[in-house]
Amino acid sequence: MQFAKVNDVTLHYQVISAPENKPTIVFSNSLGTDFRIWRDCIVRLVGECSIVMYDKRGHGLSDVGLSPYKLDDHVNDLAGLMDHLGINNAIICGLSVGGMIAQGLLFTRPDLVRAMILCDTAAKIGDETMWNDRIATVRESGLEALVESNMQRWFTPEFHKNRADDLTGYSNMFTRTPVEGYLGTAAALRDADLRLAAIEVKVPTICIVGDQDKSTTPELVLSTAKLIPDARYEVIKGAGHIPCVEQPEVLVEIIKAFLKDADIT
Repeated sequence: MQFAKVNDVTLHYQVISAPENKPTIVFSNSLGTDFRIWRDCIVRLVGECSIVMYDKRGHGLSDVGLSPYKLDDHVNDLAGLMDHLGINNAIICGLSVGGMIAQGLLFTRPDLVRAMILCDTAAKIGDETMWNDRIATVRESGLEALVESNMQRWFTPEFHKNRADDLTGYSNMFTRTPVEGYLGTAAALRDADLRLAAIEVKVPTICIVGDQDKSTTPELVLSTAKLIPDARYEVIKGAGHIPCVEQPEVLVEIIKAFLKDADIT
């Protein structure tokens, strides 16, 4: 395991190296998960690019820090980690809030971002009422009160039917997220709106979404793709909010095709 003190928190991360002439992909995960969600994608990319995964503050084995957070806190953490590792000009692949972190990183530290892969995310996710309701529920009843509804949004009915053991594991991942880490990041999502900045994006970008995503719907993801100049848009069949778990083979093929088309190999 690898750890680094960045800003006011210690972050847990992992680096998998590749030959020096290969690009670097940095993976940023969603609310209520840790970087293990990328595993089945990573095993298909080893050797073709250098890989960085990390647990954002308040998640996985990283420190919680001072909650609530702003999106800038997560953005500055990723920038600090990349500076610590001596990485710039990387492809940032972010899922849900991780995709908002990717966008924020581009707007504040464009030297670090060569391209963006935005999975099941948008320039604005949800509204104040939705996030305040979730925050109030967790404060009153804990993350267990949200787990069933979250799993319905995260995964398709087929996943629930055929992968019951995996569903239990991801439910455990969600409920074992530090409560203040969840609440802090929910507040960051509530307050973040990158729609005006999205129209200024000048790096190659692809927006990807599961066709059964009930958290960031295909319509919402498409609305962000339309804001970003020349952004590609892809829908993955048979996936909910976390296609890197449900359809990793398809997601990786989309990523490889995008990098080839963008001449990033």
